[in-house]
Amino acid sequence: MVDDLPHILVVDDDRRIRNLLQAYLMENGFRISVAGSAGEAREHMRIVAFDLVVLDIMMPGETGLAFTEWLRGEGNPVPILMLSALAETSDRITGLETGSDDYLAKPFEPRELLLRIRGLLKRQEQTARAQPEIAFGPFIFHIGRGELRKGAELIRLTTREREFLRTLAANANTTVARGDLAPEGSEEGARSVDVQINRLRQKIEDDPSNPVYLQTVRGAGYVLHAD
Repeated sequence: MVDDLPHILVVDDDRRIRNLLQAYLMENGFRISVAGSAGEAREHMRIVAFDLVVLDIMMPGETGLAFTEWLRGEGNPVPILMLSALAETSDRITGLETGSDDYLAKPFEPRELLLRIRGLLKRQEQTARAQPEIAFGPFIFHIGRGELRKGAELIRLTTREREFLRTLAANANTTVARGDLAPEGSEEGARSVDVQINRLRQKIEDDPSNPVYLQTVRGAGYVLHAD
């Protein structure tokens, strides 16, 4: 099924490169979304939880380095493969120190790009397998993969919903303060946290107005009741 294919976000301000990468990676078994800027990529990631990001460094406005710093500051662990015409060792080190998982200098062989992507996805899968699962009612959430299932059905989560559920699941049956759900330095206030919680409840509760699994602890925060 197409929905089961790894979903990659390609971010590059050069339309020709975006189109070439999109066509090549789709031919090799991936779902691909594209963005021409960090701002456009951010909008995509508010809606979709990607399996990997292929990210150009040298973009006008917000660079790939700045975007990576923002992602990591948000607590988003998505694997990032940086692309850059800057091939010096110092540039590669800077990219990795910023939070990317791999770095590929332009121009590159498409086959090498494909191998790098598959290597990152395999590493991510191995890491995910080592992470625990928690169950609540008919749902199972795999913390490492950020994958929520109801029986055999995969429940689609946005990036923010996935990160909220990761934090709640890692602290299952314990109250999590609102402040712990909004990353330090983020603009996400208490009201926005409540909105994300309500969206999660729409996906996991039979009656979101009377939640069984994801409950509010008045004056303290939220708790996910796991089996």
